[in-house]
Amino acid sequence: MSKYVIALYIRLSIEDIKVESMSIDSQKALLHKYAEGLAEDTEIIEYVDNGHTGLNFERPAVQELLNDVQHHKINCIIVKDFSRFGRNSIEVGYFTQQVFPLYNVRFISVADCYDSEEHKGDTGGLEVSVKYLVNEFYSRDLSVKTRTAKYAKMRRGEYKANNYPYGYIPNENKDPVIDESVADIVRMIFKLTIEGKSAPYIAKLLYDMNIPTPAQYRTSRGKKGYNTSNVKHWDPEQIRRIIQNETYMGMFVMCKQKVQDVGSNIMINRDKSEWIMIPNHHPAIVTEEVFRKANEIKLTFKQGKHKTRIYPLRAKVICGCCNHSMDYIRRKAPGFDCKYTLFDSSEPCYKLSITADDLHKQIFDMILQHTQKITDNADVIENNTEQLTMLDGYISECQREKQRLYERLVSEEISIDEFKTLKEKCNAEIQSYEQQKLISIKSAEKSKSEYTSKTRLQKMLKDVQKETTLTQALSDALVEKVFVYPDKSIKVKWKVKEFEAHMPS
Repeated sequence: MSKYVIALYIRLSIEDIKVESMSIDSQKALLHKYAEGLAEDTEIIEYVDNGHTGLNFERPAVQELLNDVQHHKINCIIVKDFSRFGRNSIEVGYFTQQVFPLYNVRFISVADCYDSEEHKGDTGGLEVSVKYLVNEFYSRDLSVKTRTAKYAKMRRGEYKANNYPYGYIPNENKDPVIDESVADIVRMIFKLTIEGKSAPYIAKLLYDMNIPTPAQYRTSRGKKGYNTSNVKHWDPEQIRRIIQNETYMGMFVMCKQKVQDVGSNIMINRDKSEWIMIPNHHPAIVTEEVFRKANEIKLTFKQGKHKTRIYPLRAKVICGCCNHSMDYIRRKAPGFDCKYTLFDSSEPCYKLSITADDLHKQIFDMILQHTQKITDNADVIENNTEQLTMLDGYISECQREKQRLYERLVSEEISIDEFKTLKEKCNAEIQSYEQQKLISIKSAEKSKSEYTSKTRLQKMLKDVQKETTLTQALSDALVEKVFVYPDKSIKVKWKVKEFEAHMPS
């Protein structure tokens, strides 16, 4: 890098929006002012995460920043305070104390008066460690309080949802009211269900009537964020969701799911006893009697209490045209069918089907081709032991030279100015050797990791040679997704990067 590149990292979570001092603009102004004059010939780059929690590093801008650090594009990182970079004490400490020094990146927290240039060789002391913990516990406490307040509103029926089910729209107070332009469609779905019509029948009828799907309807009303390219057909699963949604009989239902842990993005289902349910909360599209009758009907798409069928490509086969999952069909010759365009003969994947045997054979043949193209020569771990020993020797010699310089100063063989100059030279050499040690250690760890990966791959390939068809073990280890096309050709997305690098011709 010819210029000294300074990265300004700015983060604003949803909880911080009301605090003026935390705003994006105020952080930018503060950091730009601090960055001015920090070094000559500088380039300033902004990385902004707006509306993201600091409890984890699953943020687009911070991931981009860390990637640029890894590729040696950044010299210095400046944040308003430690909490802007992150509120997880362990992860923040890992990056500031281990990762950034390894890539020779300076880290500055303005409000905390912390500059890594002033703390080389130490962690910044107890004060910095305490700030890490305070930031983490503050964020967790704030998250819990925010969630508690939200649940209190839900129990009173005052919570305003951002999304409303098909058939409802918000009024000026953001309360759900009936959308009469599509409410009759919902009523028709319930009526047909009570009459014993199956979900696929209802889906086909809606398609034949040219009734837009919920996603298409929302898009036509100016709602953003809906991809209508692959949702132009009614799905039997949509019918099931409508029939089972208590909202349509005027019931307010919340808390069906919960976050697995504070700061996590993983959602888990709650037991029905934990749901918040308030009857007669808003106008009903269907009566409670109609809702109950419809849900007593066994829809044909709903399988009984069959045991879950296990097969090698479960949930991995995708239609290459409409990008929907293909259903596994048990029949004389089991196979996979694209049911999404079952009602539209104009679609290229109309009645697309492939037998399981044909699909398994194609994939297994591909695996054999990959196996033959990958060499059996395992990478050798780079032996860095001698180099590390040599660098330790150089560092020890520099330390001894500093001791000799001090003795020469005391005996007045050299002046104080000469002592300082020679000592600085020794310190520079020690720092250089320490950097080389870090690089050498990192290189050794990378070589070891690559060797381990290669060894596992070699073992896997030997196991492949023992098989005669695609097995569950091979599918789990090698196959991520399989895309099927109308001419019965397939494209496989592999889990193993070596397979991607050796695509068969």
